[in-house]
Amino acid sequence: MIDRRFSVAPMLDWTDRHCRYFLRLMSRNALLYTEMVTTGAIIHGKGDFLGYNQEEHPVALQLGGSEPELMAECAVRAQEYGYDEVNINVGCPSDRVQNGSFGACLMAEPETVAACVKAMQDKVSIPVTVKCRIGIDDMDDYKDLTRFVQIVADAGCETFIVHARKAWLQGLSPKQNREIPPLMYDRVYHLKQEFPHLHISINGGVKTLGEVEEHLQHVDGVMVGREVYANPYIMADVDKRIYADDVVAPDREAVVRMMMPYIDRHIEKGGRAWHVLRHMIGIFQGQPAGRVWRRFLSENAVKPDTDSSIVEAALDAMAQTKRHIADLEERRLQGF
Repeated sequence: MIDRRFSVAPMLDWTDRHCRYFLRLMSRNALLYTEMVTTGAIIHGKGDFLGYNQEEHPVALQLGGSEPELMAECAVRAQEYGYDEVNINVGCPSDRVQNGSFGACLMAEPETVAACVKAMQDKVSIPVTVKCRIGIDDMDDYKDLTRFVQIVADAGCETFIVHARKAWLQGLSPKQNREIPPLMYDRVYHLKQEFPHLHISINGGVKTLGEVEEHLQHVDGVMVGREVYANPYIMADVDKRIYADDVVAPDREAVVRMMMPYIDRHIEKGGRAWHVLRHMIGIFQGQPAGRVWRRFLSENAVKPDTDSSIVEAALDAMAQTKRHIADLEERRLQGF
């Protein structure tokens, strides 16, 4: 079984293959999830919606859909591609997802989710997992959550990642659904107590590894989303603090320089540097001259002729700012 003590959430438009390659440079143990991919895109789409870098392992595919036969077909393709897990999205509250009859609205249809789980597990040997909410709309009693989990677990699902907020399917945007409904971590803790044989991970509002460690006193795993994207270097301490792995992560400057060959390879394949660099904006979050890095990339990396040399240029701009600040401080101390 994959160790899911720490995972990075599937985030639409964010956790693409470039983002995952970048994050992997800072942690070799964290489980990385793809953006949600629909069954329709995989089966009928013209692009390669399952492609990833081999360096990303362990990596899980998050799948959006509700038709057991199609979900099973996509699970087979995921296994053939080499994914370590396939996860069913039962948590996204967007109108587009609801119109496709999947995402958080499936919490009202545990039998459908169970049928998908069974159909998928009958076809693949990799784990089939479920990411859900604690409830939706007025179906938000704890008993509704336990009923959902029981039915899906009876179909063979052993791992649930639970966003500790309910979702309002009408009246709130996806962003508001990540912020307005209150976090109810205790419900997820109780779920683990009631189903000790299941692997239960918690998700929602986690910002520090200290909080991760606290949650791990109550559940089996913690999934972190937007904090990792805003402050990606949090990943550098994951292996040591969460997995007791003594590997030393490269420092921030080393990480961004390690991305330079990857950027050039992407450009050689017809891509643009910004496709990769946009995920690197937050690497110097909270660091001296970090704002210079963010501004430099935001203003320059979007240009179509940008290549990996912009990384060194941005680092030089930061170094100049640091020297200027140091000079001003020295002059201040000397009384000028």
